[in-house]
Parts: sequence; structure tokens; C-alpha cells
Amino acid sequence: MSPAKKTATYAVLILLAAFLMAPFAWMVLVSLHESKEAIPDVAKLVPSTLHWENYRFVVFHPDIPVFRFFLNSLVVCAGVVFGQLLVCSMAAYGFARLQFKGKEIFFAAILLSMMFAGTVTQIPVFLMLRSWHWLDTYWALIVPGVSSSFGIFLLRQFFSQIPMELDEAARMDGASDWVVYSRLILPMSKAALATLGAFAFIATWTDFFWPLIATQSQDMRTLEVGLSIFKNSYGGTNWPLQMTAAVVTLVPLLVVFLSLQRYFVKGVTLGSIK
Repeated sequence: MSPAKKTATYAVLILLAAFLMAPFAWMVLVSLHESKEAIPDVAKLVPSTLHWENYRFVVFHPDIPVFRFFLNSLVVCAGVVFGQLLVCSMAAYGFARLQFKGKEIFFAAILLSMMFAGTVTQIPVFLMLRSWHWLDTYWALIVPGVSSSFGIFLLRQFFSQIPMELDEAARMDGASDWVVYSRLILPMSKAALATLGAFAFIATWTDFFWPLIATQSQDMRTLEVGLSIFKNSYGGTNWPLQMTAAVVTLVPLLVVFLSLQRYFVKGVTLGSIK
């Protein structure tokens, strides 16, 4: 690539990055305006005085347990991510490496389930969990998300690309299915597992509707639901505080994405090159 073309490419990428980051920058700048101010014009977007006390007010609000919301979100995300990685990887291993009667039919049923929106199943799941007295508990927030049709499909496609000769060599040394799965397949699938974990974390952290209907008490609210209280807590939308709450909610997502970015980019291209 010539120097001129390389410079033009970097210039386009920088402009694209600035365009994509503009909403986040706008949100941060609005959060630093004085509480109860209206949304500022673009010319006045940068405040003359940075009101960092908005973050202290949101995080240490006397009537809203933000730390409890944050803890709930961490517990739920950790449970869902661990559950998906375990359940989906075991199911994917069975579909990719084992032979059993009806395998193709079961896998087709899993693919078919991806055609239905998650909201279609939320009412029967809600009624089932209510009959088990699981509502307003961590069980209701974690268990429905421990399996994913997309996760099974993603890992199955990746596992299928690993040569079967490795399994045969391990079995000749006396390895069981569990040993092949845990000590051979999983260590070779870090990119796929990291991608699924990132998807699961982002989807769970940003989920609003299910935690809203599955919990009633304030102590069981997740961060996404709990901080929505700021929207109409002051006789109208307090935009600086609302944007402050949005930044507090978004920062963990940025940390996770940036930490797993190289796996994420590698994972979304799985199957494109064999």
C-alpha cells in the first residue's frame, strides 16, 4: 500500500471512529452540566464548569441503592455467562464430535428456535417461574439465560473445524469424552468462548424488560432497571442525571468489550476461513 493510500485509509478510519464515538461524547458532556438543566445546544455542549458531583449524587444516592443494583448486575451476568459457556459448549461438543441417533433433527430444532424472538417465550417462562416461586430471586434472572441457540450454533461450527484426528489420538491414550472436551477442545476454542462470553455479557447487562417483570423489590433490581428511576424522579426528565446514570451503566460494557476486542473480532469471523 502506497503512503498516500495508507494516509487516506487512516483518515477515513479516524473520521468513522469520531462519528461512532460522538453519541458517547455527547452523553458524557451532558452529564457534566448542572443538574436540572435542559439539553444544551451544540454550541454550549461543553460546560463552563464540570459538575462531577452528578456522578457522586447518582452513585451515592441516599434513596437508590446503586451499589446493590451494580452487585445484582454482576451476579446475574456472571451466572448467565458461566451457564452459557458451560451448557452451550457441552451441547456443541455433542453435536460436533459425537454420533447419536437423531443428531441432525435435534440440531435443526435448535436452529429453528433461533427464528423466534425471545419475547415470544417470556410470558410462559414468567408463568412457569411464578409457579416455582422463583420470581424476585437470582434464579429468575439467571436460569432462563443459561442456554442460547446461537451459542450452541457458534461453538458447534468452531468445534467442527478442529481435526477429528486429535480426538482419536487422545482416545488411544485412554482419554474419556470429558477429558477430550475439557482438556483438548476447550483450550483450543478460546476465541469462540470469549466471543460467546462477550455476547452473553452485553445482552444480559443491557437487558431491561426481563429484569423489570421478573423482579418486584428494589433490592433485586439490576443496574439497567434501577437507574431508570432517574428518568422521572424530579417531576420531569433531569437530563444531566439521566445521562450520568447512562454513563455509569455503559462503562462496564466498554471495559468488557475493549478487554475482549481481539477475541471478539476473531470470533465474529469464525467459519469464514477454514
